[in-house]
Amino acid sequence: MTQLPVTEGKLTLHAETNLPTRQGRFRMVVFKYEGEPGEHIAMIKGDVRGAEDLPVRVHSECLTSEVFGSLKCDCRDQLQGALATIERAGRGMVVYLRQEGRGIGLINKVRAYQLQEQGADTVEANELLGLPVEGRQYDAAAALLKHLGVQSVRLLTNNPDKLHKLSELGIAVSGRLPVVVAANPFSASYLRVKRERMAHLLAGEDADNEELDAAEALAFGRIAGL
Repeated sequence: MTQLPVTEGKLTLHAETNLPTRQGRFRMVVFKYEGEPGEHIAMIKGDVRGAEDLPVRVHSECLTSEVFGSLKCDCRDQLQGALATIERAGRGMVVYLRQEGRGIGLINKVRAYQLQEQGADTVEANELLGLPVEGRQYDAAAALLKHLGVQSVRLLTNNPDKLHKLSELGIAVSGRLPVVVAANPFSASYLRVKRERMAHLLAGEDADNEELDAAEALAFGRIAGL
């Protein structure tokens, strides 16, 4: 990294440090993207400048899971799993975006939880609140990857839409690395909705692997423009 802060277009890199974590040692970079509130974070392992097929996780903040240990979702496990995967690979990056609740914010996320307690599923709760089911944006992550000259990424995700959106932003997605998280009694219905209503590629005891393979092929077909 060059001396900070550095601004390129809407992207400004403000600060960096070495950070030892339970998953390994990373370089932590704090950056902002014009028009978005808060600071985003990149956890970088190894030399990523100009890299090809770089393992990358673009992860959105989930305070309830990552700070308070909520069992209602798989966010914390996905984040920790991605960091561990990148540590084992010796090179990669987690881009941590501050867009709580798939972009609806913490207050609305908790309101959605209340509706889920009354029987609504994840999708229905957002719709009842008049909110988008998926409101996340990935412009900040794409800008950072471009600033670092990353040539292509292998995205750690179960969400085909994330691959498609990053591709639309000019990021070459060369592959997908699944993030496998076991369900618990509190998250099972949430994960089922992710798979059945949001097209996430989640393998499980009740999943049809042939259908998942077909869905993944379709997702990459969209990305390639086929």
